[in-house]
Amino acid sequence: MEYTQPSVATLHDLGAVAVEVPLEKVTVVVPMTAREAMTLPTERVLETLAAVGPAGVVIPLRCAATELSATTAWLRRFDLPLTLLWCDSPQIGQLLADAGIAGPRGKGRDVWLGLGVAAAASEYVVVHDADTISYDASYLRRLAYPLTAGYGFSKAYYARIEDRRLYGRLVRLLFAPLLTAVAESHPTTFVRYLRSFHYPLAGEFAATAAVIGALRPPRTWGLEVGTLADAFDLLGPTGTAQVDLGRYEHHHRAVSGPAGLEAMAQAVAGTIVSVLADHGVVVDTGAISAPYRDAAMLALDRYALDASFNGLRYDRAAEVDQVDAYTAAIEQAVPPERMPAWDDVALTPAAVTAASAAALAEQGSSDSGS
Repeated sequence: MEYTQPSVATLHDLGAVAVEVPLEKVTVVVPMTAREAMTLPTERVLETLAAVGPAGVVIPLRCAATELSATTAWLRRFDLPLTLLWCDSPQIGQLLADAGIAGPRGKGRDVWLGLGVAAAASEYVVVHDADTISYDASYLRRLAYPLTAGYGFSKAYYARIEDRRLYGRLVRLLFAPLLTAVAESHPTTFVRYLRSFHYPLAGEFAATAAVIGALRPPRTWGLEVGTLADAFDLLGPTGTAQVDLGRYEHHHRAVSGPAGLEAMAQAVAGTIVSVLADHGVVVDTGAISAPYRDAAMLALDRYALDASFNGLRYDRAAEVDQVDAYTAAIEQAVPPERMPAWDDVALTPAAVTAASAAALAEQGSSDSGS
């Protein structure tokens, strides 16, 4: 059983986790798309939150106007202290434009909106993905627990093993070997910090309201890496923790397509390169691709051995194809556009909440009149 402590505090599930946190100080952010709503995994997440009883639940919703009525009606069935943010509404878009921060829409922007609203309401903010198949009441408490002990930021980790297969491909085959290649010539504190996280691309994290106000997430993908870098700047390794969520199952993305792993890889690689540069580690994406590939291929051999040891199925050819795709993604990596910190914008969470409420009411009137 693994119980080592890397450069960040690591809370392990050693078989007897039982923690309590002041739920009246916790607001949960659950970013969601219309595609994720009205599904069994999302229903489980929301029903579990209703039973747990946090102070609030903020849902930044990406949803077309044609899907809004059915989606919001379904969401309001749950007995939750719910704040619903319609992130695609014209009112939200205009509000951001007036504040000088108009730009591409994406998960990072949606989460940023939800984080600001949540941090204005509670001392602690916890973020969970909506499509978690194995969602458990302990997840919220586990993630918030380090905050009650004086840490400013905590990150989830877990083993992505489902259907007798290894998942977590972006972590195993992109993030980890790329950082291994970088560390060979840049063994800095920041690089060591990034390598300390067992699952750095987990969507689940928690932070104090003060930390939330200073985060600058990328607008689209790369949110997870961007928040880790901000946590380092704000807190250093000593103020950051990672928490074992135990058993975890998650929706699997397709490899190809506009929302697939290969498309995400370029954004993730771009964010990694960007945050490294911010911390004095300049990576030549063309020159690093060969050392990255060497590290990734060595990792493949080790994963194949581990899979065999555990009686898991392992498609080495498919994994090699992923490494090929990620090599190209690294070579084509583009630094992301990041949202500003809430602390630095001429915009209030109350204005966001009001704009969304007005948009939802207007759309509701339009639907009822049609």
